[in-house]
Amino acid sequence: MCDYSLYNVKSRPAKVGEKLTTRDFGRGTRGFSALKDRNVAVCLLPGTELSFTNKVRRIRLFVWSKTVSHSKTAIFRKINQDKPVAHHDALEFPNGKLVPLTYLEEGQRATVLQLPATTVDAKKRKRAARV
Repeated sequence: MCDYSLYNVKSRPAKVGEKLTTRDFGRGTRGFSALKDRNVAVCLLPGTELSFTNKVRRIRLFVWSKTVSHSKTAIFRKINQDKPVAHHDALEFPNGKLVPLTYLEEGQRATVLQLPATTVDAKKRKRAARV
């Protein structure tokens, strides 16, 4: 669920309605943590919908690069799955642009709006349809 670079950080899954903040975990990567427990990475499933308090800001990689996404909503995605040592966590914005989570500025607040449907839910629906 969390990026490979957060495997050595205590983590837990996100919950609907939870308030999160972007955080630098000091291991060359950024991710989400709960507002009340900054030492635990909060991991998101691909397809999780987020709403940010303000327009999303990213670190500036180059002088000419933009720092603001002009959007307050995003969907969590997994990228670079074929590259084991690349960052895999990213946000997809309404304009289709993907930004790796590790490029977000620290301290931005977001709310988990919706989690994706899980395979457990799909199995329950299949069982209910057979009855």
